[in-house]
Amino acid sequence: MNHNANERPQRPNVIVILTDDQGVWASGCYGNSEIRTPHIDRLAATGVRFEDFFCTSPVCSPARATLLTGAIPSRHGVHDWIRGGNVPPDAAVYLENQIAYTDVMVDHGYTCGISGKWHLGASQLAQHGFSHWFVHQMGGGPYNDAPMVRNGELATEPGYVTNVITDDALAFIDAQAGARDRPGERPFYLSVHYTAPHSPWTGHPQAIVDSYDDCPFASCPQEARHPWAVPFTDEHLGNRESLKGYFAAVTAMDADVGRILDRLEALGLRDDTLVVFTSDNGYSCGSHGFWGKGNGTFPLNMLENSVRVPLIFSHPGGLPQGRVVDALASGYDFAPTLLDYLGLPALEGGQPGGSLRPLLTGESEEGRESIVVYAEYGPTRMLRTRDWKYVHRYPYGPHELYNLRDDPDERENRADERQQAGRMRELRQELAAWFARYVDPTRDGVALPVTGYGQAAPIMPRSPGESAFYPGVGNLEVRSRQWVEVKDDAAQ
Repeated sequence: MNHNANERPQRPNVIVILTDDQGVWASGCYGNSEIRTPHIDRLAATGVRFEDFFCTSPVCSPARATLLTGAIPSRHGVHDWIRGGNVPPDAAVYLENQIAYTDVMVDHGYTCGISGKWHLGASQLAQHGFSHWFVHQMGGGPYNDAPMVRNGELATEPGYVTNVITDDALAFIDAQAGARDRPGERPFYLSVHYTAPHSPWTGHPQAIVDSYDDCPFASCPQEARHPWAVPFTDEHLGNRESLKGYFAAVTAMDADVGRILDRLEALGLRDDTLVVFTSDNGYSCGSHGFWGKGNGTFPLNMLENSVRVPLIFSHPGGLPQGRVVDALASGYDFAPTLLDYLGLPALEGGQPGGSLRPLLTGESEEGRESIVVYAEYGPTRMLRTRDWKYVHRYPYGPHELYNLRDDPDERENRADERQQAGRMRELRQELAAWFARYVDPTRDGVALPVTGYGQAAPIMPRSPGESAFYPGVGNLEVRSRQWVEVKDDAAQ
């Protein structure tokens, strides 16, 4: 079904492909010659690729909540991966009273669907304007016979979950394409949220796994164990089978990205559809001596592999092709950019982000050279400029300061150097002022005991002696300036 320019809908269809734990290094278009990602590379070749895009929290649920709402974790209240509240009997809505960009899209004529990972609570409940709702029950799990929610019911879906998610997405696209010939057609929005390449790195198509038998994995150096690494690292550091499984998960997912692009082209929808590709957070497969993301170490980390993620916008009918943008940008810019690109009203109230549309179109980069990006993971907070990264850990540290121009791999922490005392003071004040401007004091993560072990329930008002964060789970305590409990993210 082909449509000429005069027949195109006023606004484009939108597909957002969101992967899980995909390091920015884990695709060919970002410079990795070892991993095979021809269809992610195809998106980059037909669109705009952001070189320096950062998640707002280096773990899945808070980063995903920010992409959806434009609010930082200390405003939307999701501060760790969601451990409790996904399914009954303790199902809980984590983004209650938050407005998502999908709410705005539905109000302006879009039909919205989601296929894949939700992991923002109450997985059986369709939320934020989605009329098609096929989601993972939890946040991760086996790649075969995965626990999903179909038609509001908990179900075990046979097959390889990456293919299962894609099959459902293609069925949604086909249904929307069929509706285009009916009066009052509506543009569609589709979230395709893969669980790949999240662990476990077993159960992937064996032919793809075997194809990496001879890979040297030079892109994933297995360095000496980081002193802060959590036990999850010990199972995988130096393990070639884990490396093969991670690479295979990416390549298998990439093939399904190709299936989606091929279907759009076959239906004559490619020029009418904005396809966005990104990931929730970064990942380290041995670099710096650990496997994981922000909670791959304790204290929690803000290393580049954890916070820097891919971002590609491809819309052959509306954007330049093969463009690379090197301006700094953040996950809190995502919702403002999407709504601005579609000509829809902006989200209101407490969002720090700005639209990247001028960068997408090549109209202007004015002012972007002075952009600073911020991130948080509970009491661990980051400020990053083009040249410097400052990490402040409340209440006691340790703090970090890196000169990224001279030390892009973050090997030399200069926080304790006397000659950096003035810079440390300025950056600390700037960091504190920015968060003071955008936090909701009732959801501020600065004093919460975020361990990387997961959030058990939505934040609730605190009473003396009670935690608002992990009711009934057991909390991290700080005694004599020493963290005394460490957890890892082996399951999520």
